[in-house]
Amino acid sequence: MASGVPDAFFVPPHGQVHFSLVSPLIIFASVAGYFAALLGVAWWTGRRADAGGYFLGNRASPWWAVALGLIGDSLSGVSYISVPGAVGVGRWYYLQVVLGYVIGYVIIIHLLLPMYYRLNLTSIYGYLGIRFDRAAQRTGAAFFILSRLLGAAARLYLAVNVFQVFVLNPFGVPFAVTSVMIIGLILLYTVRGGIKTLVWTDLFQSAFLVLGVVLSAGLIARQLGLGPVSLVQMIASSPLSEVFDGRWRETTFWAKQLLAGAAIALVMTGLDQNTMQKNLSCRSLRDAQKNLYTFTAVMVAVSVAILSLGVLLQEYATRQGIPLPERSDDLFPMLAFRHLGPWAGLVFIIGLTAATFNSADAVLTTLTTSFCLDCLGWDAEPVGDSAARLRQDSWRQRIHLGFAVLLLLVLLLIGRLATGPVINLVLKLAGYTGGPLLALFGLGLFTRVQLRGLAIPAVCLGSAGFCAGLEFWMNGRPQGYRFGFELLLLNALITAGGLWAVSVIQSVARGDQGGTGTKASHAA
Repeated sequence: MASGVPDAFFVPPHGQVHFSLVSPLIIFASVAGYFAALLGVAWWTGRRADAGGYFLGNRASPWWAVALGLIGDSLSGVSYISVPGAVGVGRWYYLQVVLGYVIGYVIIIHLLLPMYYRLNLTSIYGYLGIRFDRAAQRTGAAFFILSRLLGAAARLYLAVNVFQVFVLNPFGVPFAVTSVMIIGLILLYTVRGGIKTLVWTDLFQSAFLVLGVVLSAGLIARQLGLGPVSLVQMIASSPLSEVFDGRWRETTFWAKQLLAGAAIALVMTGLDQNTMQKNLSCRSLRDAQKNLYTFTAVMVAVSVAILSLGVLLQEYATRQGIPLPERSDDLFPMLAFRHLGPWAGLVFIIGLTAATFNSADAVLTTLTTSFCLDCLGWDAEPVGDSAARLRQDSWRQRIHLGFAVLLLLVLLLIGRLATGPVINLVLKLAGYTGGPLLALFGLGLFTRVQLRGLAIPAVCLGSAGFCAGLEFWMNGRPQGYRFGFELLLLNALITAGGLWAVSVIQSVARGDQGGTGTKASHAA
């Protein structure tokens, strides 16, 4: 590598030992202790969980616990590693996306949450089944499943690679075995308790993630000789702290980022079973709304702290004359383990552990929920005698296990293919898989369009494929327009137009007037 940092540091051959200021045994013991505490929380909260507890926590989750637990789920290991490292190239432009999130969250709070609670939904894609038909519901669920499998695997990849290099690689453990161990640990404490367990384990893990960011920033500031006031002044005056990009051709143009951030929030929170299932576990709509308002404020504050940490990492490397790694995602772990001292390495690994399990554990539960309720047509509360309920519970656990295996396979694939900052990969995936969801819910809420049958998934898949081809063509031109996260909006518009055309054709075939059907937009 041009940076002077050995390639083996990032993509290590099995069995190679790497220099670190923290002993692998100490790291392993710290992670084991953390996980023992996590298992204790999981056992206590999930020991009496039934189907109602697995799917919606018996609708008894305290709103403040859900709000704070969502921090780690939203930010994840991608934000913990990728966002600080990307500051050297992308400055604070990521904050433009975060401010767009705020707009999206307000829409969710006042439009989507009331509808979900009014319909008493467990899976939010049940709305598509009510508004359109079973094909629409299954299409929405399929795009969610695809999006979450890919996104969760991308997030996990960062953390698994760090564990591989600094904890297990010195013992000759292969990357695939490391991946199996981490997913196995997640499976261990989610397979029974579901949402009832995740609300509290996410709260536990979010606290450690935020603590990892704050302590890491404090340790770097101390080594740079910066007090609280001089720290703020240094960050504020740094050219890396530029928030708004006025270059309209670039992917980081502020208007693109703001609009895309709002759309991403709608798709990755409001139209995402992974997040909304926790919100729907609150006792009431009012509690769920308080939860999201609190989460929004804390999320913005933590994002600013993570970006500030990125400025500190760049400043420390510059002052110490440390060559920057070729991949920006590797900057934080490299400095934490090789230059900042043992305490920094331990703080980093605990924060990363929290981010890893927090971002991935809910995925298995919500994928299982959506597959069972949307694709297989189960009821959230099983009917029948105790033997029938036990059989369904047994099948639910098998499906949960099956998604764990799928997540492992996708993780291993991304481990071989991923290049560049993973945060960009995660948000790009949302552009391809989230557009159809945004179109389906938008047509359902704001039009009288009626849709039926296999034309729905065909249009959704066709739009995603067209957008992928268009982006590839535009990026291949030397002075061409560069798509950013606004590709999600374009995808949604193309999908909506295609579905509208399908509705007109189906309406003519039925003999209706204008393709509007007879149901109101809020037929639910």
